[in-house]
Amino acid sequence: MSMPKLPIGERIRSGRERAGRTQAAVAGLCGITVDYLSQIERGMKVPSLEVLLAIAKELGVPAAGLIADIPQSQPYSSDHGAAPPVVRALFASQPRSCAGASALSPSLLRHRVEDAWRSWQTSGRRFSEAVEVLPELITDTECAVRAHRNDPDAAGRREVLRCAADLYGLLRSYCRRTGRLDLSLMVADRGLRAAEDADDPIRIATAQWNMGHVLLGDGHPESAEDVAMRAISQLREAPEDHDVIAIVGALHLVAVTSAARRHAWWVARDRLREKASVFAARSGERNVMHTVFGPTNVELHRLSVEMEAGEATEALRIADGIDTTRLPSRERRFTFNLEVARCYDLRGDDAAVLVHLRDLVELAPEDASHSLETRELVRRLLRRARPTYRKQVVSLADRLGIA
Repeated sequence: MSMPKLPIGERIRSGRERAGRTQAAVAGLCGITVDYLSQIERGMKVPSLEVLLAIAKELGVPAAGLIADIPQSQPYSSDHGAAPPVVRALFASQPRSCAGASALSPSLLRHRVEDAWRSWQTSGRRFSEAVEVLPELITDTECAVRAHRNDPDAAGRREVLRCAADLYGLLRSYCRRTGRLDLSLMVADRGLRAAEDADDPIRIATAQWNMGHVLLGDGHPESAEDVAMRAISQLREAPEDHDVIAIVGALHLVAVTSAARRHAWWVARDRLREKASVFAARSGERNVMHTVFGPTNVELHRLSVEMEAGEATEALRIADGIDTTRLPSRERRFTFNLEVARCYDLRGDDAAVLVHLRDLVELAPEDASHSLETRELVRRLLRRARPTYRKQVVSLADRLGIA
């Protein structure tokens, strides 16, 4: 499978060369092969946390410095991507951060992870709330995994690993939405490992769904489809229930998006009709593993395909039949309104674009601030706004910090 090239690999190579170390020397001291280190440096492999820490130690640099350029003293801003406290927690040295700490029980850890997910899916301040919650939760989760690693209570150990997989799924979304695709791929990989260690088929498939979304975001639609179809094949071995049906449907939507990104519009439409819609009818509206799969999400993808294909009139016709008010995800409601605004932009209907952009900012102001598509729509309106509503456009731009 083709993997995206990551800045982390280039930084490791640069750090190694500055230190005057050969690949053979660093690889040998880190307990990995020279070929594996070479693949990491070329962006073909994502190092695990343990490998990253070992490399950082041998090169004499902070682990966070290999993946984040933001100074630790710099305050959080949407312009800086993932908040520094989150990045530092992801790369903290586990022996030090867990020393002397009592691990959370599986039940308490589950409660905290679900609370974090609830905030992420429903709050208009989800980015700010994530920065407040995630650093400590990352550390507590990693410490719990370490503490329960040799736990004779197999059920407790498995639940902790499930919590870790779920948390890294949230982190995948957070890192992707803050523009850190390198971090997003890393945490998606970490979530997949936790799901595999938990031997949980649903979470393994969900982790692959997460990986597919990272690959889509980084311009690798073929790889995303490969991951999704492999996950669907693996789920054929699992007993079929509504959760499995919903996850399979969500994976088919990854394949739909992959086809659309390749401009294979009829392939995307056929998959929506023949696969995703069929599974949505069987599953109903569900939020299994926070995937928000169901008939409404399928229609949202149908709208998106037509909008991307330039069929604004058909996309708006589909939008007229979609009711997002009952969706458990504010992000999906935000995406719906953004797609509608983009449709009106294609038609040159600036007044309608303005109406939907204002709705977006009211619905989820932090999402609007982080969304490159939203900000670009506002900039285009600024360039061509008529005098009758220019003040409103300027006010909207000011609110999003757009000059």
